[in-house]
Amino acid sequence: MKLNSNYWENRYQNNEIGWDTGEITTPLKEYIDQLNNKKIKILIPGAGNGYEFDYLIHNGFKNVFVVDLAPTPLKNIEQRNPDFKDNLIQSDFFELDQKFDLILEQTFFCALDPALRLNYAIKTNELLNSNGKIAGLLFDFPLTEDGPPFGGSIEEYKTLFSKAFKLKTLEKAHNSIKPRANKELFFIFEKK
Repeated sequence: MKLNSNYWENRYQNNEIGWDTGEITTPLKEYIDQLNNKKIKILIPGAGNGYEFDYLIHNGFKNVFVVDLAPTPLKNIEQRNPDFKDNLIQSDFFELDQKFDLILEQTFFCALDPALRLNYAIKTNELLNSNGKIAGLLFDFPLTEDGPPFGGSIEEYKTLFSKAFKLKTLEKAHNSIKPRANKELFFIFEKK
């Protein structure tokens, strides 16, 4: 299975998007609600239909960017936010070369081929400004070949991210939506 642009676009075209909750999930909403600096530059990789993007924009954050391989979710975001077309990037996350203050993680990491996980940790570090952070949710269930999504564990995440990041928070999400209850970890990692 090649998890490329065609794969993801077909999933959207066939409405095979079981991860799509139709709105921002509680853990990310509550994290965003405590952010004070609305000028920070934020990236949401593999944002899908981008409800986090919508929430940020509607709450005064204007320097927010989305990157996704598939065109359909980006068009969906653009229809809801036509003034922010230039903030929507159709590209491979690993080819980005901008700098950000915050990367918001919501299902992207666990949708990647597990062979790319170390590359993801390296790339997020490269994309962050000094003192930048990556925060969001990672799945907490045994790694499986039956993905995406692919699972993972606290131990794996510590190993992958600890060389390049200070692991500030990595714990069971206490406010997951019902279908994901006890299957998500909330995290905040700061660039070293």
